[in-house]
Amino acid sequence: MPRTPEPSSPPALDPALLPALREGHPLIQCLTNVVTVNLVANAVLAIGGTPAMVDTPGEAGIFAGVASATLVNVGTIGAEQQRGMLEATDAAREAGTPWVLDPVAVGTLPVRTKLAHGLLERRPTVIRGNASEIRALAGDGGGGRGVDAADEVDAVAEVAADLARRSGVVVAVSGSVDLVTDGNRAVRVHAGHPLLTRITGAGCALGGVLAAFLATGEDPLVATVTAHAAYGVAAERAAADAAGPGSFAVGLLDALAAVQPADLAREGLTA
Repeated sequence: MPRTPEPSSPPALDPALLPALREGHPLIQCLTNVVTVNLVANAVLAIGGTPAMVDTPGEAGIFAGVASATLVNVGTIGAEQQRGMLEATDAAREAGTPWVLDPVAVGTLPVRTKLAHGLLERRPTVIRGNASEIRALAGDGGGGRGVDAADEVDAVAEVAADLARRSGVVVAVSGSVDLVTDGNRAVRVHAGHPLLTRITGAGCALGGVLAAFLATGEDPLVATVTAHAAYGVAAERAAADAAGPGSFAVGLLDALAAVQPADLAREGLTA
């Protein structure tokens, strides 16, 4: 059942979701790219979920029907993986399983762009990506340079809000300040660290963490804002002790496991 934020909590953020997630150990199906699958699985484990990397056609749909939430990341998309993604999202829609679409490098490459638009028609719960990916998915631009954004978050705020309204989803745009919108409400999350851009898979791992928070059954915008806040706080703490990208990547997992509800209650948000 959705939880009501404490009166002292910032708008659209519910720290109580973190213990709810950890007590529930939700089963998170991750159809993600081969470059980052290990980090995604470990990030889901660290925050308190149970990852399952089930993407094989004939199994992906079955699993989406019993999973607590599903992540679909189009970073690498062989023909079999594409079939698994379409099968899983059809089953998720039928079962009411919340799912996250991460449109990696959409707009720059034709196969994944076509796939992402097909997945969008299957009504994800949340779309999360960088500014260029969100702009391209909305049909307003050509994408960035591979997984790197060419656009700033504020430059796509209206595009993101329009995509959210048209598609009936929550849109989360990652950047130096993250933007989360459902087309009516918009929240900026002031947490994170530049070292997130120096490791492979930081955004992919955020997608897994986000799916875990969606599994709590909270309002998707509240769950998304809370997930971004938890991830950003963990990144800041990992960076404080890191010597560079390598130790940061390891420290990020430790910090995700250590983050507490009180840490999120202090997180600054703006409209």
